[in-house]
Amino acid sequence: MRLARHASHAAASRGRRHAEPPAPTRDDFQRDRDRIVHSTAFRRLVYKTQVFLNHEGDLFRTRLTHSLEVAQLGRSVSRSLGLNEDLVEAIALAHDLGHTPFGHAGQDTLNACMAGHGGFEHNLQSLRVVDQLEHRYPQYDGLNLSFETREGILKHCSQANAQRIEAGEPGGVGRRFIDGTQPSLEAQLCNLADEIAYNAHDIDDGVRSGLISMEQLEAVELFDRFRRETVAEYPELGGRRLLYETIRRMLSAQVYDLIDATRAALDQAAPGDADEVRRCPRLVQFSASMRSQSTELKRFLFANLYRHARVVQTTTQAQQVVRELFDAYLAEPAEMPLDYAGQADLHRAVADYIAGMTDRFAMREHERLTGRTWIV
Repeated sequence: MRLARHASHAAASRGRRHAEPPAPTRDDFQRDRDRIVHSTAFRRLVYKTQVFLNHEGDLFRTRLTHSLEVAQLGRSVSRSLGLNEDLVEAIALAHDLGHTPFGHAGQDTLNACMAGHGGFEHNLQSLRVVDQLEHRYPQYDGLNLSFETREGILKHCSQANAQRIEAGEPGGVGRRFIDGTQPSLEAQLCNLADEIAYNAHDIDDGVRSGLISMEQLEAVELFDRFRRETVAEYPELGGRRLLYETIRRMLSAQVYDLIDATRAALDQAAPGDADEVRRCPRLVQFSASMRSQSTELKRFLFANLYRHARVVQTTTQAQQVVRELFDAYLAEPAEMPLDYAGQADLHRAVADYIAGMTDRFAMREHERLTGRTWIV
């Protein structure tokens, strides 16, 4: 497919931190994607929480299935906009590699444990995974991904961490958080594909779990508009088929809105190439109306699903597990593998080790170290 002039072209990549000869059959972004898929951190995502913990059901989303859905949505939109599908896929598949076990509960707890020691940001941890923590190659640590993939992985970054990255990599992936510029269109697209994906699948998982109902969702304009449209076309439809069809239409509407609004923004800004994109305001966007509806849906899910008493109960247990694991490894580093126990910065080593755990491994380690079993 012919790429738009403002897309990221692999031939014009800013390159890798460690120079490598080109692959004979793949460009740099395709090679990045393949390295991510074969990484240990990627495989672990299958047992990491999205909203519902691993033991709560086989059909709920995990970090892996979420990443695949983000990649699918991102590729569909990028194809319509003439962007680089391979780069979008690489960013989407890697964006959650640094997520902790137990979802945001694990992340927030690790951040609290690391107060005074640099804190913990899961986006920064994803970059740390691909830059340092994967040990697959003889020449360097990490996966040695291209600048453009690494730029997209680092979705958020505090000023303090951006300054630290900039000190070690002048003009690198931390720079835009200091000077207020934007990432590539492909990175911008992955941010919104992430949002579209989790809003849709959290509705599905929330209803499947019984924590939210179709009746409650009738209060959400973005959902109810397509529920009513589906019922008008299929009056006898009910149950999961009605839910699936409503979500499918809702997804399509968001994708088409995103494509149309982004095309309009690109026409107005008329960036000549990918570097000019970085100097423009954010260009990949929803219309004002869709942004408002998406925000309403996010608020609904936050209040009714993420803060549901059952989710909060498991969240509280998860926080205790992470906190006690952190304290145990800090007190007895030898309980960790030697690669971690022997590091000079013990606090960061403990955070790296825990962040890399799956839900079930973290529970098993907690039981081994404390003698207490997770209460389901």
